[in-house]
Amino acid sequence: MSDNLYTFENEEYKDSYRHTAAHILAQAVKRLFPDVKLAIGPAIADGFYYDFDTPEPFTPETLELIEAEMRKIIKEKLVLERFELSREEALKFVDEQGESYKTELINDLPEDSIISFYKQGDFTDMCAGPHVDTTARIKANAMKLTSCTGAYWRGDANKKMLQRVYGTCFMSKDELDEHLKRIEEAKLRDHRKLGRELDLFAMYDEGPGFPFYFPKGMILRNELISFWREEHKKAGYVEINTPIILNEQLWHQSGHWDHYKDNMYFTQIDDADYAVKPMNCPGGIIVYKRRMWSYRELPVRMAELGLVHRHELSGALHGLMRVRCFTQDDAHLFMTSEHVPAEVAAAIDLADRIYKVFGFEYRVELSTRPDDFMGEKEKWDIAEKILEDVLISKGVNYKINPGDGAFYGPKIDFHLLDCLGRSWQCATLQLDFQMPERFELEYVGSDGEKHRPVMIHRTILGSMERFIAVVTEHYGGAFPLWLAPVQVVVLPITDRAHEYAVSVADKLTAAGLRVETDSRNEKIGFKIREAQMQKVPYMLVLGDKEAESGLVTVRKRQEGDIGTSNLDDFLTKLKEEVKNRS
Repeated sequence: MSDNLYTFENEEYKDSYRHTAAHILAQAVKRLFPDVKLAIGPAIADGFYYDFDTPEPFTPETLELIEAEMRKIIKEKLVLERFELSREEALKFVDEQGESYKTELINDLPEDSIISFYKQGDFTDMCAGPHVDTTARIKANAMKLTSCTGAYWRGDANKKMLQRVYGTCFMSKDELDEHLKRIEEAKLRDHRKLGRELDLFAMYDEGPGFPFYFPKGMILRNELISFWREEHKKAGYVEINTPIILNEQLWHQSGHWDHYKDNMYFTQIDDADYAVKPMNCPGGIIVYKRRMWSYRELPVRMAELGLVHRHELSGALHGLMRVRCFTQDDAHLFMTSEHVPAEVAAAIDLADRIYKVFGFEYRVELSTRPDDFMGEKEKWDIAEKILEDVLISKGVNYKINPGDGAFYGPKIDFHLLDCLGRSWQCATLQLDFQMPERFELEYVGSDGEKHRPVMIHRTILGSMERFIAVVTEHYGGAFPLWLAPVQVVVLPITDRAHEYAVSVADKLTAAGLRVETDSRNEKIGFKIREAQMQKVPYMLVLGDKEAESGLVTVRKRQEGDIGTSNLDDFLTKLKEEVKNRS
């Protein structure tokens, strides 16, 4: 690798760099705590982690010791040397080291696997690599251990809880400082924290993974739903709703059973087995099958805000980002093969229009056939080519994500970029030739014969819960006027202005705005600070002068006092701002 490739612009080098940092972390831990057992330690999006089996949890003080030892290892300029062992030799090697987790990993490898190790000084770890050539490549002053959490071995709640140490590293201290600054900003924007502070939503031990929405949170949610419905109606969709519980046999027929049964909830009704739906597709298919369609009626675009349930491990739950029940803004489109390119293009355009309203940029990935695919390879090749051709024709920049398609079809994924540059996977568009075959879907063609339709599965917001979390963090809780649960707060300065304040609030409310009046016997400065903390877009400060003149003094959330206005003019401005979703 030439010197000009030793930068993070080279993704391969970035991964190798951070993977090496994970090995340095493991080496430091083994030096300080020889009895600790090693699990795995990959590079990840913003850094790296390593899992350890430790007698006692690591403390922040422990992480400081480990970090100091890592810097020593970097200064030792240890060369990383790769070597391979046969399965028998590898098992003997890790057994002698007492690394039982490595023994399990080797035993689970296919018989013909190449088993490689990397040695750096007094430390050797089983690893496929790649790595940089020497520990000296890692910048000691641009590396930081960020946290330690519990993590089940191999993500299995029935297995031992390990200690997962997270870290990050960059090519310069300035880059590290900027990253740590973003982490601190992200903490301030954490949707779990803002959900409580703004009285929007929360999780409780009585329902782990099952969100509670409060009145203000329901306003936010319902505004998003209204926007979603409006856009879909304009795009020619009809809305349906399908049951939460369906017969177990349906999930065998759809193929979901083989891929999702471990994450599904089950029940019995009248001695028959039923499943709580983990997704909406089979219900949408049943709706399509209710009658015979003519080719003249296609494409049929069915949208559904469907509540689904999936059993997630308790350690994976994370506010609204990872929950056990969520509402998917699903759509299932049924069409002739001739319709497919135009429908794919229209769905991409719809996603683009919706994301622009929130100011989101996004990147696109095309995910191709996975190892456990369903159906014929030839049809997969056709489906992948159609999606790629549409992306090319629309001039969409995309990257291939090999093997990450759904089991029934390739897909286009949209990854939103928030104001901190973080990526969130939301929209997905999946092209499916398989489900129509499994469910024997039909339409009558122009020749009077029955034909198989093609199916598109499509979400834009993805999960309503996840999207609310992303939007909350993107705006830091300071929602635009059209989304804000409280759009205007009226602040009377004195009791004498109370009657006028009520009349102002009533007029705004009658015009369809969401208004609160703070009539507490508190100083106006206190009331303003409270409204700012609640991130209300507009405050109307009303005293004797305003009551006598019939005017309002306006404060805007991010600008402060913007002067006095006629109430009708102020109302017109706000209605326009809401209408335009600006």
